[in-house]
Amino acid sequence: MRQAVIILAATLLPIAAATTVTLLPTRAPAEVACTGHKFLPQPRPEASCQTAVPQIYPSPDKELQAIILPVDVSLYATPDMESRVVIRNSKGDTLMSRDYSSPRGTNGYYVDRAKWSPDSQFFVFSLLSSGGLSPWSHPMGVYSRAKNRFAKFSDMIGDRPTLSGDFSFSGPHTVAATTWKQPGALDDKVPVTVDLEEAFAKLPPSPE
Repeated sequence: MRQAVIILAATLLPIAAATTVTLLPTRAPAEVACTGHKFLPQPRPEASCQTAVPQIYPSPDKELQAIILPVDVSLYATPDMESRVVIRNSKGDTLMSRDYSSPRGTNGYYVDRAKWSPDSQFFVFSLLSSGGLSPWSHPMGVYSRAKNRFAKFSDMIGDRPTLSGDFSFSGPHTVAATTWKQPGALDDKVPVTVDLEEAFAKLPPSPE
């Protein structure tokens, strides 16, 4: 009888060991990156990042708001790799928008910094290339409330580039940015100041 008990116990040991292995907790899947303006080594799931939050910039007078929407094109990048800028009024009507995305999600722009002018008449934003092209270049866009149009800041400074994403306001609608002193002189930066009201008055009619 004692021998039978020993044999039975020995028979059950492999079964108990196998049961213990199967009950071990499995490792949770890695969290999907949904922000950070970065490329991903593997594509994220098709339905990932459905809760990507837009950035909202109310104008100082609260009559308008600018919304920076992430454009979800490439699964090999976070959804904020490219941007769409939308201007809406307080009623929720869309007044104008500008899409900075590219067909494959790797050759467009995303908004880096953005501000309304103190008088609520202009929304200014700097951009960065989604594909890392010309990392020294920080194109800037400007929305005019009175004209209800977007314009390139470079068109207001003689087609010169802006070399920094930083900019500031002085007065109600005068913006200060950084450009080069001579074409191609990336290390020789100089400030440039533009009265946006005067600049928009000098621009040719919009082709749109």
